[in-house]
Amino acid sequence: MPHANPSTPHGGGRYPLLTSVDLPTDLRRLSEDRLPALAAELRAFLVDSVSRTGGHLAASLGVVELTIALHYVFDTPRDRLIWDVGHQAYPHKILTGRRERMASLRQGGGISGFPKRGESAYDTFGVGHSSTSIGAAMGMAVAARLKGEPRHVVAVIGDGALGAGMAFEALNHAGATDTDMMVILNDNEMSISPPVGAISNHLARLLSGKLYTSVREGGKTALKGLPSLRELVGRWEEHMKGMVMPSTLFEELGFNYIGPIDGHDLGSLVATLRNMKTMTGPRLLHVVTRKGRGYEPAEEKPVAFHGVSPFDRATGAPAGKASGAGTAGARTYTQVFGDWLCDAAARDERLIGITPAMCEGSGLTHFSQLYPERYFDVGIAEQHALTLAAGLACEGSKPVVAIYSTFLQRAYDQLIHDICLQGLDVTLAVDRAGLVGQDGATHAGSFDLSYGRCLPGLVIAAPADEDECRRLLQTAYEHPGPALVRYPRGTGPGAETAPGLEPLPLGKGELRREGREVALLAFGSRLTPALAAAEALDASVANMRFVKPLDEALILDLAARHRLLVTVEENAIAGGAGSAVAEFLANQGLTIPLLHLGLPDRYLEQDSHEAQLAACGLDAAGIERSVHEALGRMETSA
Repeated sequence: MPHANPSTPHGGGRYPLLTSVDLPTDLRRLSEDRLPALAAELRAFLVDSVSRTGGHLAASLGVVELTIALHYVFDTPRDRLIWDVGHQAYPHKILTGRRERMASLRQGGGISGFPKRGESAYDTFGVGHSSTSIGAAMGMAVAARLKGEPRHVVAVIGDGALGAGMAFEALNHAGATDTDMMVILNDNEMSISPPVGAISNHLARLLSGKLYTSVREGGKTALKGLPSLRELVGRWEEHMKGMVMPSTLFEELGFNYIGPIDGHDLGSLVATLRNMKTMTGPRLLHVVTRKGRGYEPAEEKPVAFHGVSPFDRATGAPAGKASGAGTAGARTYTQVFGDWLCDAAARDERLIGITPAMCEGSGLTHFSQLYPERYFDVGIAEQHALTLAAGLACEGSKPVVAIYSTFLQRAYDQLIHDICLQGLDVTLAVDRAGLVGQDGATHAGSFDLSYGRCLPGLVIAAPADEDECRRLLQTAYEHPGPALVRYPRGTGPGAETAPGLEPLPLGKGELRREGREVALLAFGSRLTPALAAAEALDASVANMRFVKPLDEALILDLAARHRLLVTVEENAIAGGAGSAVAEFLANQGLTIPLLHLGLPDRYLEQDSHEAQLAACGLDAAGIERSVHEALGRMETSA
């Protein structure tokens, strides 16, 4: 059920023009001179809404005008509009029938924070991970051609997402096949972290080139009053591109490149899109926008306002900060990792830190400042991040890759082939393992135990608290081979971290509580609720710590002294830690009753983390209830 009133708190009096636009058909009935006023209302509404719910604000503010222009010029949803990643899709949602549901954004029973096919016909492709839009758009364009259905297909991708390999694979294919589609490059010089790499630098050089800018703008000014010469200016500008920017990347890939143009100038956007709508084949429009546009706190701190919790609209400060509310002093697992990384690097000069475009999110900011020569942000390129680490390990370096669980999925082949198959000494610090609350199914780290533990030679550890996280990271780092430490989003139970770099014994768990009949085998984050449930059940509790290698001696001891073994993990039950325990016991010829508690065989949509865990039966009450039910079944069948 929703946790908020699905109706938005904004009255029509505050946004008279916006409230007259329920769907893009309403938008297209407006005269073009009213679009700037609509943009102003939409931007104010967006800030007001997200200040109450939290969400991805800065990117959405940057594409207000672009979103209006796209729905104004194209016949959506018949014409397909595909957003890359989806961080910037809130204006799109507001203009496509979901304005009154924005108060439920990213909440249980509410609308998703990302485009989602099941939510609206206007969400033509579900997203959440980057760099998929061009490939999906090409697929839709080819399908339309094969079916003889004339329609336009437009992909919107940011300069950060464009740096990923699969975006270039799609560009290369679309250009080679002369596919009839449009790509809009939203160049705001800012993904989540500032984008890195030659492509971003190339775009910046194009934009800032004095010759191109002065000639281009000077010509426009001189001919501003001569409409009959505008077509000539357009042709002249195309020739100038050939002189000032020879062999541009996109033209070499087979795209007709247009731009760059001001992404906040509605007149230019509408006119250019109308012109490009009449063209055929692969074409690319380069628009320049500002992340956080129109809201000063977001313009000044676009990284901080990329994804926000509810905040004070007037100041931009997180809600409750001024009054001292919140969890002051609480340390997140991400911070624990960042501190460990800096301390370990101080001891060992071989340590190299690698992140795929998540410096702040993965806790590497301080490390990047202390050890810039040993820090590598590879951009949105998870595959490259792992193979870079493999190459470093081949030469005696000790790479640590900080990556979200959901993004490690994108580099699975590299994990298998380039790291594990070669037995290379790479440490994977896997953040956001398990459920992630409001970001929903696209960002949940539900599968890393399942897809990791089948890989020969990969050590997998799951800490239960902050101190254990630090010590298991050191254990993984000292292990002379591939190792993965997975830890959840947010804060832990509040354990104080020891200042040293003392590892824990490899493959050894610990018995935390001695009880009767039932033994709970807790992996990682679920130890705390398991201990709470054990008090009511009078159950034994083992903190397993390692999924691979398992503490086999501890499992055999518990199996010999209990009627029921219960595995508890924040990972998919299928193939997870519980499966590992079952396989081991089966190989030993033991048939003790087992109960596996974990994530069910379905995708879990956005909600609070606590509500998600409760829905899966992974809180203390759920664990207790499931154990009672299992014992009841055992009694009935006896």
